Amino acid sequence: MRTDTPPVTRPQGCTNLKLRQFMRRITQHYDAEMAKVGLKTTQYSLLSHVEKLGPVRPVDLAAGIKMEASTLTRNLKPLVDAGWVTVAPGSDARSRLVALTPAGRDKRAEAQRHWRRAQDRINALLGMDTVVALHALIDHSMDTLNTLPEETDHA
Repeated sequence: MRTDTPPVTRPQGCTNLKLRQFMRRITQHYDAEMAKVGLKTTQYSLLSHVEKLGPVRPVDLAAGIKMEASTLTRNLKPLVDAGWVTVAPGSDARSRLVALTPAGRDKRAEAQRHWRRAQDRINALLGMDTVVALHALIDHSMDTLNTLPEETDHA
């Protein structure tokens, strides 16, 4: 008996390469919009997380954004130097709290308008159905990959 189901196809090319190429192009688009307000996309993301979670201990902020503590410290420095974020003493002598300053809230609000422009442009270029499907595919894939044990051996 013959069925008209299409044959199972195999992916062509390297998934890692394709994802990295896609992410580079998306990041370029968002970076161009963030540059208009003097930020990098990583800085905007950090400002947003500090606003959402803060005042927050650096360890909790790092965990919330899935970033190594040393990377967080490096990424916070320019935001602190610009006066957008403070790292102040916490409830005891050993703890610290990260918080947005009023200038940081203003910078994030300014940047948010540009972020929205970048997002709206991606939605228009790719089409809303594609973006919704892409988000669903990414969420499903991340849920599946999160069941894997963490790989720490990079040899």
